[in-house]
Amino acid sequence: MMQSQKFTLSPPSLEELAKALQAPLAANFEQSAVSVVPCPDLREAPFGLATAGLSGDEKVADVGGQPNLFPRPRLGAIWSMTDIARAMEMDPGRGGLLGAGAGPFHVVGQNCELAPNLSWRDGLDNVDNRTRYVEIDCANGAVHVAQSSSVDCALMVNLFGSSGDPGPVLKITAKRRKGAEKSFAECIRKGLHAAYGDSQTISLGGVFLVKSGRATYHVMPDFPSEAELPFKDRGEVDKWLTYHDFDGPIMCLSVLHSSDPGKAMGLRMEHTHCYSTTGAQTGGHYHYEAEEGGEYIEYEGYFNTAKAIYRVDRP
Repeated sequence: MMQSQKFTLSPPSLEELAKALQAPLAANFEQSAVSVVPCPDLREAPFGLATAGLSGDEKVADVGGQPNLFPRPRLGAIWSMTDIARAMEMDPGRGGLLGAGAGPFHVVGQNCELAPNLSWRDGLDNVDNRTRYVEIDCANGAVHVAQSSSVDCALMVNLFGSSGDPGPVLKITAKRRKGAEKSFAECIRKGLHAAYGDSQTISLGGVFLVKSGRATYHVMPDFPSEAELPFKDRGEVDKWLTYHDFDGPIMCLSVLHSSDPGKAMGLRMEHTHCYSTTGAQTGGHYHYEAEEGGEYIEYEGYFNTAKAIYRVDRP
């Protein structure tokens, strides 16, 4: 039985958020724009989402968390994303989920990154699953991207859920970084926090494209052997991860929060997982613009606000 804590949100209008984000983006990029537009059909290329839009019954969930990874992986922390949708009180008739988490190692055969992307119609048993996982080839260290056959996730996952309907969204574009913040997602998140502080939480979910330029991603390798455990601290976990610089175009699925309500929910403040839109074997957990290629970096994103946060099975 999942343990779930709900926090209701009352976000400002998208128009107000667009105005709040213009200055921080302009300070960080040579070119940027924030506007409210009708959502493009995100089922179409280059996005390939399982839903057309990001509107209707908008919610986010933070499930599990990084403490499930260290000091040693908690291999019993496995969930079905359709069960998570039920814990989020989503409409069982129709809806969709996207986000970032750890993959179903028990299905794939090893630990991996997960980019959830699924929808359902006429019941949560009727799923269109376009989820990808990103893994490290144990033999040669190469990155491998594949479509998941499972709706399971493990350890931790951050999800944005909606009815998947068309509707107004925030369109955010940025090109050629000039400021100190190297992460597009963190630039947005920190801009919201600067505008609203800790008194009002703004939670966004959606997609963005690294249209061009190079960014840095990590991919978790398979779990360490028992002899290599436990991880002594978070620094050891960071050293265990594998890091890769990849060129765009890469599509990213993202969930972020301007603040943790009352600093009491233990939220992961930003989580973004990605994979190539061209079929290239590139992707993973998005970090930031790479050291080389920043002069060519270009982003295009579409986001909507959540009306509730569900904290599920907090470690």
